[in-house]
Amino acid sequence: MNRIFAFTRRNIIELLRDPLGYIFCLGFPLIMLIIMTLVDQSIPKEAVTVFHIENLAPGVAVFGQMFVMLFTALNVSTDRSGTFLMRLYATPMTAADLTAGYIIPMLIIAEIQTVITFAAAFVISVIIGSTLSIGGMILCMLTLIPSALMFIGIGLIFGVLLNEKTAPGLCSVVISIGSFFGGIWFDAQRTGGVMLTICKCTPFFYCTRSARSAMALSFTGESFVLPLLIVVMCAAFMIALGCLSFSKKMRADLG
Repeated sequence: MNRIFAFTRRNIIELLRDPLGYIFCLGFPLIMLIIMTLVDQSIPKEAVTVFHIENLAPGVAVFGQMFVMLFTALNVSTDRSGTFLMRLYATPMTAADLTAGYIIPMLIIAEIQTVITFAAAFVISVIIGSTLSIGGMILCMLTLIPSALMFIGIGLIFGVLLNEKTAPGLCSVVISIGSFFGGIWFDAQRTGGVMLTICKCTPFFYCTRSARSAMALSFTGESFVLPLLIVVMCAAFMIALGCLSFSKKMRADLG
């Protein structure tokens, strides 16, 4: 446990030293929150409900988690490209210790990011005269934990399988696909048709839907329970696959 704590502490320090982390993990989601709120104030309220602050905040929180995926992949791939991980392989640390040391700090960063996003959303709601449920925000933050783990798992897989030049590019593709087919910037339910079918084939759609349902304190099976269950299963699969990939890569490097 001490080994995991020490490695976790090192990774948190490395993240805090990187100014790009503040820009992409905190700055960019907050900027999008403000811009889309201004858009919402400029159009008829009934036209696009997805930009209402109670729907926008959960979507932006999911959007921000995608950048945590990017930095997970970058952190792991950068350590692999140097001699840092090779030196760690010579220590008593196991693959489980190393993967936990990557996952835990990223989860902490993701939760801090989520808290800041909702704090900003609450301030915005006061300014524009809207109302956000405190209970809904707390439940939404808890609901977003599985989706954070899912994105961290994807980042871990990319970081293990790709180098530090390729991993960020592929993460950018996932961010673009996830933000679109996740229904973050449009209402997939209202769109319907083929677009909704495609969205439902991705886990990103269920991340956004479960988060928005939690925010609205709507607990029906189709809108909350089923989407959350899908996200939990995807998170478990991605974390397990990431850990397995890391373990195999570690054995290959040592062999």
